Amino acid sequence: MSELKEPTFADVLDAAKQIRPYLQPTPLRRYPALERLVGAEVHVKHENDNPTGAFKVRGGVNLVSRLSDGERSRGVIAASTGNHGQSVAYASRLFGVSAIICAPAAANPVKVEAMQDLGAEVILEGERYDDSRLNADRLSREHGYRYIHSGDEPLLIAGVGTHTLEVLQEQPQVDTIIVPIGGGSGAAGACIVAKSVNPEIRVIGVQSDQAQAAYLSWKSRELREAPNRTRAEGLATATPFELPQRTLRRLLDDFILVSDDEIDAATAVMIEKTRTLVEAAGAAALAAALKMRDHLRGRKVALICSGGNISPAQLKALLAS
Repeated sequence: MSELKEPTFADVLDAAKQIRPYLQPTPLRRYPALERLVGAEVHVKHENDNPTGAFKVRGGVNLVSRLSDGERSRGVIAASTGNHGQSVAYASRLFGVSAIICAPAAANPVKVEAMQDLGAEVILEGERYDDSRLNADRLSREHGYRYIHSGDEPLLIAGVGTHTLEVLQEQPQVDTIIVPIGGGSGAAGACIVAKSVNPEIRVIGVQSDQAQAAYLSWKSRELREAPNRTRAEGLATATPFELPQRTLRRLLDDFILVSDDEIDAATAVMIEKTRTLVEAAGAAALAAALKMRDHLRGRKVALICSGGNISPAQLKALLAS
């Protein structure tokens, strides 16, 4: 994948124009309760308000809208625990392209049903995301589908970076952006935008300590796999993605690990204080902010709430704990 070109700020600006007819800006809101807990000015970017309930739809629309006629006729395939798959399914329906999504056998049923409702064929096989990734890669080679990787796609990264563009257009005084990292496309997009607008803005990534592949790769400056045991499926990958890592190594200021229990606690707080549904990955930025509150005091912080696709079973377990 080394031949892939890193997207630029100009690519993000182009993506913003490309997706605007199909996706409206998501809300950016302040909550006094969160500001009291964090000890800083806190702006929550509600990507859970997107049509698919997650930020990735920005990249899906940007990429699928630009497919060649040949790619459209062959159809697309992707591997996903849910949010990337919903993004591809949503964009494919929008532009009349057939889509197949490979997901783990125990994938979040809310996300699986949503992908199916959007017209995608969903293949449930394997224990983890990485099993689905291998399955999708095999099927794409066998049948000629356009494989849409969940991280190593310049158009996806440029598309998802528009969430940070919207943050800084609305609140240009923000000096810290905290963004969840699974594969790293959202964080890479955030870095490209923030550092282009103002190099002094700090961008901080957050990942579960039960799935550290992206963190270890960023820290060691080489791609490193790691066990994937997290309950937060939006952060769940054992294999780092090369293209986002290139951007993160250059531009990411810090990378915080939080426990699944800290993420669960933050999820409950987010649901209570923002009155919106938030999935575990969507609350990871708050978990990081709470963990590093001493370093955020007095700062103007944007939390990327990446998604809200929590299942009823997950919600019940969370609120019962």
